[in-house]
Amino acid sequence: MSVSDSDLEDAVAVDLGATEEGVFRAVSRRRALDVLGRLRLVGPTLVVLVAVAAVFPHLVQTNYVTSVAMQVEIMMCLALGLNFVVGYAGMLDLGFAAFFAIGAYTTGLLSVDLHWPILATIAPAVGVSLVGAIFVGVPTLRLRSDYLAVITLGFGEIIQNIVNNLSQTGGPEGISGIPPLRIGSLVVTSTTGYYEVFLILVVIFLAISSRVRHSRLGRAWLAIREDEDTAQAMGIKVRRYKLYAYMAGSVFGSITGSLYGSAFIAIAPPSFGFSESLLVVMAVAIGGIGSIWGALLGAGVVIAFPELFRQFSDARLLVFGVALVLIMILRPQGIWPETGLGIQRLGGTLRKVARRVARKPQQHRDA
Repeated sequence: MSVSDSDLEDAVAVDLGATEEGVFRAVSRRRALDVLGRLRLVGPTLVVLVAVAAVFPHLVQTNYVTSVAMQVEIMMCLALGLNFVVGYAGMLDLGFAAFFAIGAYTTGLLSVDLHWPILATIAPAVGVSLVGAIFVGVPTLRLRSDYLAVITLGFGEIIQNIVNNLSQTGGPEGISGIPPLRIGSLVVTSTTGYYEVFLILVVIFLAISSRVRHSRLGRAWLAIREDEDTAQAMGIKVRRYKLYAYMAGSVFGSITGSLYGSAFIAIAPPSFGFSESLLVVMAVAIGGIGSIWGALLGAGVVIAFPELFRQFSDARLLVFGVALVLIMILRPQGIWPETGLGIQRLGGTLRKVARRVARKPQQHRDA
């Protein structure tokens, strides 16, 4: 029985298709197992950390420490938002505090002038921040590196000048008398209460960031970060996905700003200047660019370290700066980079050094 060339080609095509399908299934199965493995390891640890964080104010029983911890949580939320832009998509944003300000002032104006509840103001704040992100992002995200950094820095300064000069926003004095957060019959008025609110927000942002990181959108952002030209050659619409990253960061920033205004009752322009944007960038860079856990750890460093150095009075910022320089010299990839803490590699290096030290006396005795 003879086999024609066309039949042979069809058989080979079927075999190749089956092989390719099998490969894709194997890759998908392996990715699923990897995700399940990470969940088994990270899940219980995360539950324990959240439980400890939830009872932390009751353990310290100090309003000052709880207030500092709440500021750390606020910085964590902002760092997770900026991580979309800087860490995932590889764009340097020096005006991220603008979206923080948009959320805070939108909530402040609607709650004080129109007497809206705080929860009802979050959606308009997100909408305004998205409009701002699109307005700035569409014409400027074609730029790269330093040029994009300058544009975002200018946007942040523009927003601060607007709220500083408009009479509707209270000018330099800002807005005061922002009502407390109401969730049903529960009214949040204490520092401990807002600490718990921001803890819930950190957990939600953490879950979203982790989910997006392993999605198709996240992989497209990472491809753009590694090589924008190659990503475009692969068919990724670079400008569109960069705009998505900018918009995602703006949503996190505005939601954090809305709850920030309610927590502190009053807001003023100095809270949303370039120094605030720089602190968020420092948190992401120190923790590890692109690392979710690094963003959380970096936020703790930039907020808690100055408070630990408060005993040095006026010199505490100098001490803080020296500590940051040492961190960046000793750990340029960040304290907790995307590749992990590297504890196993460090342990292997230490074991190799120990073996070499142990061999030297033996070599001397043999000689």
